[in-house]
Amino acid sequence: MPYYVGILDGAKDAWGIRMPDVPGCHGGGATPEAAIADAISALREFASHQAAKGIALKSPRRVQAVIADKASGFDAAAGESIVMVPLILDRGRPVKANISLDAGLLEAIDDEAVRRGLTRSGFLASAALATIEEDAVMTRRRAQHRAEKAAPKSAQKKRG
Repeated sequence: MPYYVGILDGAKDAWGIRMPDVPGCHGGGATPEAAIADAISALREFASHQAAKGIALKSPRRVQAVIADKASGFDAAAGESIVMVPLILDRGRPVKANISLDAGLLEAIDDEAVRRGLTRSGFLASAALATIEEDAVMTRRRAQHRAEKAAPKSAQKKRG
């Protein structure tokens, strides 16, 4: 699965993500987490729209290449941070997967799927997507934590 570099900026209740390798594709939300989830959805929709027109997305660059590219406009001093946005394409065709699960876990999955009005497959697919999105959010939080630990105290006060 390809990951595109996103640049997260914002404050308080207005956050945005731009993806230099996917011009015109942005995500936003009231929190950094909401902006990441929106960027994942926007990238999926943008890629589907482009594919329908026969246009392939440019391959994602490495983080270092995006940071070094002046055109990307990345500004760490202004509080921007890098996030990785996974491209999860809808292929439009279901495939069968034979998986092994503990009987108790499968029972719990089936109960929860029924409670939510989903099929087992629908529930497993939505849980997998939620986990992938949460991983993108956690990666951002870990990077932010590392940056805060490395930043001088005066820079930390400016962001707060």
